[in-house]
Amino acid sequence: MVDYSRFLPNAHRPGKINPMPNMPINLRRLAMLMGIVVLVFVIMGFNARIEEYNRQTKQVATVRAQATQVMETQLALQTQVAYSNSTTAVEEWARTDGHYIRDGDLPVVPIGKMGSTSVSASTPTPIPTPLSNWQVWWNLFFGE
Repeated sequence: MVDYSRFLPNAHRPGKINPMPNMPINLRRLAMLMGIVVLVFVIMGFNARIEEYNRQTKQVATVRAQATQVMETQLALQTQVAYSNSTTAVEEWARTDGHYIRDGDLPVVPIGKMGSTSVSASTPTPIPTPLSNWQVWWNLFFGE
């Protein structure tokens, strides 16, 4: 005769005592559960710190690029100031915008005849060349 009682739960085995009648609290399991919870919180904090580090790294790169642009702008402005304080810049302005002349130069001012109207050259409008159908489709798909 075969004993099938070994396949039944402990409560149905005759003569056997159920070792966990109401699942008593096991200190080892409780410690492992608390350790897992603490580990989850530590990993979450570490992840938040890594995200903050990445954000600040991107911000540092942006600020460095802006600082480089500011330094280049400052250098360009300093170059312009140095040129504007030079005698060549003053002479260039005096001849072009100030309309001054040097000693020995002969000023020439063009004057038109009294009562005559100036002739304005009109630009002829170009006549568009007609395109064939295949050229129109070619331009639509491939541009030109």
